[in-house]
Amino acid sequence: MAAPKVAVVGAGVIGLSTALCIAETCPSCSVTVLSDQFSPNTTSDVAAGMLIPHTYPGTPIHVQKQWFKETFTYLFAISNSAEASEAGIHLVSGWQVFKTTPKEELPFWSDVVLGFRPMSEAELQKFPQHRFGQAFTTLKCDCPPYLLWLEKRLKATGVQMCTRKVADLWELHSEYNVIVNCTGIGAHQLVGDEKLFPIRGQVLKVHAPWVKNFIRDGDGLTYIYPGIHRVTLGGTREKESWNLSPDPGMTKDIFDRCCSLEPSLRGAQDIEVKVGLRPSRQCVRLQREVLSRGGVKLLVVHNYGHGAGGFSVHRGTAKEAAHLVGECLAALQGSPLRAKL
Repeated sequence: MAAPKVAVVGAGVIGLSTALCIAETCPSCSVTVLSDQFSPNTTSDVAAGMLIPHTYPGTPIHVQKQWFKETFTYLFAISNSAEASEAGIHLVSGWQVFKTTPKEELPFWSDVVLGFRPMSEAELQKFPQHRFGQAFTTLKCDCPPYLLWLEKRLKATGVQMCTRKVADLWELHSEYNVIVNCTGIGAHQLVGDEKLFPIRGQVLKVHAPWVKNFIRDGDGLTYIYPGIHRVTLGGTREKESWNLSPDPGMTKDIFDRCCSLEPSLRGAQDIEVKVGLRPSRQCVRLQREVLSRGGVKLLVVHNYGHGAGGFSVHRGTAKEAAHLVGECLAALQGSPLRAKL
């Protein structure tokens, strides 16, 4: 059998990392990434890239923890290598603070991040509006650097990158054996997923090199995430809003909220406003599907719907998607219905 052909549709952090996992686990495959947008024009480029998991109500906690652990381990190794700076991956310490003590004082991921502990009374004096807090060290991926590093890795392993708008998965059936759908919010239209909805996020990227620690309000709305060159200030969570235009009133609100947590940000310079649509659903859609039309079958693996938590679990879900692609290819070996090569 000639080398099976796999198309990964989507070039955000999920698409690129899934393509890399497929190339690593199925070296005999020919892998192509198809997308109408590449970095710096993806939703992933707006994201802060902090490894603090978002909880998916429809996904078992032990599965979410495994995805997070695999992602943390993978990025931790990069952060400890000579590639860390180019890949934009670094450790960052800080605080998550709460106005009232949360029901869950130990989140499921507390033993994956480093040095997780309750904040001391002395530390809490920095946050007079808050009564409880958690201190820990986690990882941050700066974008675009991380996406560009992934693209470089993909090219080195022979993966093709093509700028192409895919309007229907069926248009790929004569060219590829397996299609991997990593289109994020695009899956709403591409596969008609009514369970998928946008949660609009507006963030500010500012120059404030003196800010070294992350600060996150436990409600998830206000956060300060220092990167290598810029600090990300957030944010908003607007369900069902498709608006990609920055809202000046919201910019002021975000800035004021962040300054109340870290007053020194009043001196921040060079404020850039970014907007992205988080592809949200009750659970990540990570599954195989066989589409059929007039006796022709199309093998699809879906990996989308990561919402606000894509960076925290991207490598774990990419590994699982690559495993599902392997199952599809194994099924093809004995099937007369595979697409013509």
